[in-house]
Amino acid sequence: MSHYEERLERDLSRIKQQATLLAKRVDEALGTAVRALLTGDDKLAYATVLGDQRINAENRKLDKMCHAFIGVHLPSAGHLRLMTAMIHANVALERVGDYAVTIARESVHLAKRPDALIKREVELLAGESRQMFKQAVCAFIDGNAEKARATMIMADQVERTFDVVFADLVTEGENFSIEDLFAYLGVFNSLERVSDQAKNICEETVFAVTGQTKASKVFRILFLDEDNSVLGPIAETVARKNFPEGGEFRSLGRRAGTTAPEVVSLLQESGVDLARHQSKAINLSLRDLADFHVIVSLQGPVKSYVENIPFHTAALEWDVGGPVAAELTGDQQRERYEALTREIAMQVSSLMTTLRGEEAD
Repeated sequence: MSHYEERLERDLSRIKQQATLLAKRVDEALGTAVRALLTGDDKLAYATVLGDQRINAENRKLDKMCHAFIGVHLPSAGHLRLMTAMIHANVALERVGDYAVTIARESVHLAKRPDALIKREVELLAGESRQMFKQAVCAFIDGNAEKARATMIMADQVERTFDVVFADLVTEGENFSIEDLFAYLGVFNSLERVSDQAKNICEETVFAVTGQTKASKVFRILFLDEDNSVLGPIAETVARKNFPEGGEFRSLGRRAGTTAPEVVSLLQESGVDLARHQSKAINLSLRDLADFHVIVSLQGPVKSYVENIPFHTAALEWDVGGPVAAELTGDQQRERYEALTREIAMQVSSLMTTLRGEEAD
């Protein structure tokens, strides 16, 4: 190994050591912030707030080391990707440190300590988020893309936990003041955001190791109607046909109905094949619903189907018209179903463009 290579590896090792030290302090800050919240230890909470100054100093030090490395070594390929990823990961670490401060600040202003349920859920959400954060940092420092990919999957579980916790917090609302409710919401949101930053670190790991950029997000969308016989199935079929890579689509009804054979035939002429469709009624828990990014009602308000919409789920209502009247002639029905299919297809296309932009197709 040449003198230049030795120096490069030595500087790179120091940068990784600094990143490891910073991540350790950030995780410790999270731990002390949560402990202060659960125990009512204001001294510990304020120590966490003040300790963020040291974390910020370590952030600035890592940033300077990365830029110095680029200036001295003029890296290319893998080393340049690593430095780019390191700078981005440093931003994520700083934000996680800020979340710890938010939790600590909320703690000292609480009028009432968490009851058994809220305490258990704080511990659960904190445990899941911190575990993901630790694994993400480990994968980044080790340059392990496979471990990073495996860790990213944990983000969905943390998000589902947050949705359940949020629903429980609303249910328990009468036991807390408005100020405390907002404080606990801020705490839960901060803990959930830790997992988001951990996922960002994982994505930077994959980029640094393989050169692959962040994959396009696949959106899970649920279509609802009265009996899951026509409108919802049309939307589901059209979405799967037109956006096979952009989403995962499902349709359910308030009850399970039957799609008449003549309707199936008419829709087939419009390019929608419902021959194998089996109508199903909605019977999903809040945790199941939280798996969907978007819930779309094609008949009436979403809340007439779903009492509690998960925190991370968007609810939409499309006015595409009612059922096709049976007294219409065959040609009139065909025209109506063709128009209905076009309208739903346009709505689906607009939604996917909103979600994925130019990558929608």
